Formats: sequence, structure tokens, C-alpha cells
Amino acid sequence: MTDARLRHGRASLGLSFFAQGVAFALLVTRLPAVQDRYGISDGLLPVFLAAVPILAGVGSVATELLVKRVRPSVVLRWSQPVVLLALLWVGGGSELWQVAVALGAFGVAVGALDASMNMLGVSLQWAYGRSIMLGFHAAYSLGGIVGASLAWVGARWDLALFVSYLPVVAVLLPVVFVGSRWFVDGAGAGAGALGVGGGGKGSGGFRLLLPLCLVMTFAYIGDSTVSNWSAKYLEDVLGSSEQTATLPYNVYMVTTLVGRAVGDFGVRRFGAVAVVRAGALLAAGGFAVVAGAPGVGVGMLGFTMLGFGLCVIVPQTFAAAGRIFPEAASDAAVARLNVFNYVGFLVGAPLVGALGDVWSYRGAMLVPMVLVLVTLVYARSFASGSDRYGGGHERARTVDVG
Repeated sequence: MTDARLRHGRASLGLSFFAQGVAFALLVTRLPAVQDRYGISDGLLPVFLAAVPILAGVGSVATELLVKRVRPSVVLRWSQPVVLLALLWVGGGSELWQVAVALGAFGVAVGALDASMNMLGVSLQWAYGRSIMLGFHAAYSLGGIVGASLAWVGARWDLALFVSYLPVVAVLLPVVFVGSRWFVDGAGAGAGALGVGGGGKGSGGFRLLLPLCLVMTFAYIGDSTVSNWSAKYLEDVLGSSEQTATLPYNVYMVTTLVGRAVGDFGVRRFGAVAVVRAGALLAAGGFAVVAGAPGVGVGMLGFTMLGFGLCVIVPQTFAAAGRIFPEAASDAAVARLNVFNYVGFLVGAPLVGALGDVWSYRGAMLVPMVLVLVTLVYARSFASGSDRYGGGHERARTVDVG
């Protein structure tokens, strides 16, 4: 495989991560407008919100089966346009059934998209022989910031959803489709199944994957806590203004971007185990600071710590699955692992909300703190085997591909 092909594959995959960050942010940050457009009641809205990650899990499981027959790049090439068109449909429909179908299509396609993107990321990291996964997720974070900013512009100018979404989809759709020509699949793509080779037979493969599934779930519980409750916590518990209450999530997104942008260098220098441990300790410390914050300034410091801590865990969890399983089986492992990001998303927000109602929101912040500390127990799962890429910290390379 030539250096130029790897560079092109890396750039095109980074573009897909970026586009997905934009699309997802445009949807979630304008949910109030979606609710108003279709007259979705407060009681029905949680059903719609829960359906998207559930269907995304279905899409991820389906992708595990699909990549036995077609390459992950094919799944990504066709699922990303579906995500963008479904987003446009959310903005352009008029009946409740239309938004239900659009969100359903969005959910299934997002599951296939997330799974196939991370499959390609893992296989490219194998080809490079050094950590590059965090860079892809940094592109996703950058897309999220861009999407949230565009959503703010749409809300500020009181643009209809369709008018707000159309220019974005019109630009991204042809760009990602053309860019998909340069996707690079791994040598074993589409050939393997979880539970063979390095993963063992039958349920043994899943037992090896289980620690990473738990880490993924707990990381997303932490992430969904920040995205769903940071504004309410700052305003209701720490007494900030409504305007100031919007800042923690913005700070969290920026610190996530910065942490992921430099995280690969940390993995190359210190190894994945050390980086994941440091991230878990920093994230747990962030939750502790938030829970005990006497005021807004300290609370903001806690959310900043959370961004830097949580940002490294998810990309390294996908990368670890690629190291544990031989390349032919890594696609199935990544697809199965991806399901647990939606499990964490589903559990996190209701869990913290329920604990906040029956106990206190300060106390509720201690629960994700404890859960993210569980990552320390399983940190050795992120170690590189001597017979796989990354022996020591990174495999010795004879050619640098960019």
C-alpha cells in the first residue's frame, strides 16, 4: 500500500468524521425547533430521543453482519449520504409521521456510519503502525463545534429548519461522496468474525471485548451527563445566569477538540495505558470538582477538566479493540463495541436526572465520577501485545506516511 494512498485515505476519513460531527450537532442543538415544528409534546419527546440511539445500535449490529460481505468503506460511502438526507428531511417535513421516519432513518444510518468510520480508522492505524485514532475523533469534535455554531446562527436569525439545513447538506453531500473514493480498507476487511483468531472461539471473543464495552458505556455516561445537564447544573445549582449556563458545553467541546488533537502524540510517547489512565483520573477529578464547586468559576474548571479527560477514552477504546483482535476480526469487534456508546448515551441522562430529583444534582455528579474510575481497573486492556502493532508504545517504522 503506497504512502500517498494512506495519506489520501486518512484525509478522506477525517472529512467523514468532520461531516458527521456537523450533522449530529445540527440535529441535537436544534431539537427545540424540531419539537415546535412538529408539535411534539414534552411527554412524547423522550420517546423520539430514545429511539434514535436504539436504532443506531440496530444499525451498528447490522453493520457487523454486513461487513462480512462488503467492505466497510462501501457501508460508509452509502450511509453518510443517508444521514445527511435524513437530517434534511427532519427539517423539511410537516407531519409527525414524517419526522418519525426521518429520525428512524437517521438513527439506523448513524449506527452504520459510526461503526464503519471507526472500522476504517482502526485499519488505517494498523497500516500506519502508530496512533492516529484520536485525530479522527478530533475532526468529529471540530465538526460538532462548526455544527453547533451554524445551529446558533440559524436560531439567532430565526431560520426555518429546512433553510438552515439545506446549505450545509448541499455542501457536505457531494464533498463526502467524492471523498469516499479514497477510503482505504484493511487487508482483512470483510473477512473475519468476532471470536476467531486472537479473540478465541465462541463467547471467548466477547469476554475479551467486555472490559472495553464497559469502558465505552461509562465514558458515554460521562459525556451525556455533560451534554444534558451542564447548563442546568450551572444555572440551578451554582446560580449562574442563563447566558453563562450555555458556556460549559462549549468549553467541553473545545477542550475535547484540543485534547484529541494532541492526544495521539501522548499515546506515541507514553503509550495508550498511561494516556487512558490519565484521562480517567482527570475526568473523575473534573466530576469531583463540579460536585463540590462553591461557585460558577470552579464549576467551569471542573467541566474543563472533564473535556480533557473524557476525550481520549473513546478513541483509544476503539483502537484497543483493533489491537486485541486480529485485523480480520477487528471489524466485528468495532461494530459490537460501537453499540455500547449508544447504551451509555441512553443510560447517562436519565440516570443523572433521576438521581438529581430524588437526591441532589451535586450527589448525582459523583455517580459518573465513580463509573469513569472503573476504567482504571481495565486499563491493561489498552496495552499493546508484543505480537501486535505497538509493541512497546509504537511499532518501529521504516517509512513515514504522514
